[in-house]
Amino acid sequence: MQKSADAVIIGGGIIGLAVAFYLTKANYGKILLVEKEALFGTGATAKAAGGIRAQFTTKENIEMSMLSEKLFCSFKEDTGHEALFDQVGYMFLIKDDKDAEIFQKSYELQKSLGLKILKLKPEEIAQYAPHVSIEGVQFAMFCPDDGLGDPHEFLTGYEKAARKAGLEIAFDTEVTSIEQVDGKITKVITSQGDIETSMVINCAGPFAKEIGSMVGANVKVEPVRRQIVTTGELSFIEPFFPMVVDVSSGLYCHKESKGMLLGWADKNVKASYDISIDPDYTDNILERALELIPQLDEAEIGNEWAGLYEVTPDHRAIIGFEPTVQGMFHVTGFSGHGFMHAPAAGLVTAEILTGKKPSIDISEYAPDRFKEGQLIKETNVI
Repeated sequence: MQKSADAVIIGGGIIGLAVAFYLTKANYGKILLVEKEALFGTGATAKAAGGIRAQFTTKENIEMSMLSEKLFCSFKEDTGHEALFDQVGYMFLIKDDKDAEIFQKSYELQKSLGLKILKLKPEEIAQYAPHVSIEGVQFAMFCPDDGLGDPHEFLTGYEKAARKAGLEIAFDTEVTSIEQVDGKITKVITSQGDIETSMVINCAGPFAKEIGSMVGANVKVEPVRRQIVTTGELSFIEPFFPMVVDVSSGLYCHKESKGMLLGWADKNVKASYDISIDPDYTDNILERALELIPQLDEAEIGNEWAGLYEVTPDHRAIIGFEPTVQGMFHVTGFSGHGFMHAPAAGLVTAEILTGKKPSIDISEYAPDRFKEGQLIKETNVI
């Protein structure tokens, strides 16, 4: 394969396809997406829990989510393809005094940015999330505009629309190196041949650090394993049941098919590419789930899997030009929020690369922010 392109997108997950869609829509030029696997979305996208929320503690993350939720709602109109954004809401259960202080502050910030956020008393929780234990709960935060989506449906919609608009795709194509001359990218070397280009868009998710190292860039992304369990069919789960997060235990859960999806972030897991299933990890999830929803004692395990978060030191994305070389743009490091931020990330990337003012200010996502040493951390991470 000897090719040329105006831009080469590395990574065929939801971020790469969202970027591809918005770039083709903006008539950026000849775009080639390379994916090392035989299919799209087999990495982090395939393992995502499907949550979509705007309840964050930092202004940029809130605005990214609000823009994404708007784009999720207009997805069929924009792409011509069906994908369900089930706006059942997101609920955070607050028990500890320290968490109460943090979420109260976030509540005020979210409201100031126009987010429709409700602060619920414990006795009001059941009308939104029946069967959830309210023992020890001081209050709950609930946003009805949040909800759930199937990452595969949205990825497929972006892919089909981008292809129709001229996107070229190379599967089974692993990037092995990136050439540069006088500090400018000139060529991408792959397992299937060379691609002449002056622009590389790094959407490699947990592998973004490896791509950056090919041009001498230090991309602050580490791969961290997270694990999920689904149950068999449950008779008591209502169709309006939201995503529920028990902040004190770290457990999150939502309706999945006719059962439930259960997850938890083990903060002791070290960075690695290991996605094997740890039985102790599963047991920890189930113990926390039983405390939150006692009726789950009748549940059977339907499935379980592990996937990778692409984690940055401040749990916020990296979106912007690589400062050490001309011609690399990063869209990575979403720290578990890649699916929910994909539409906004794709749109603002296309706006920046076509010389337009981005819909929201993403200067805080700049790749060189880490060397300053004073980071604004996103603390509402699950």
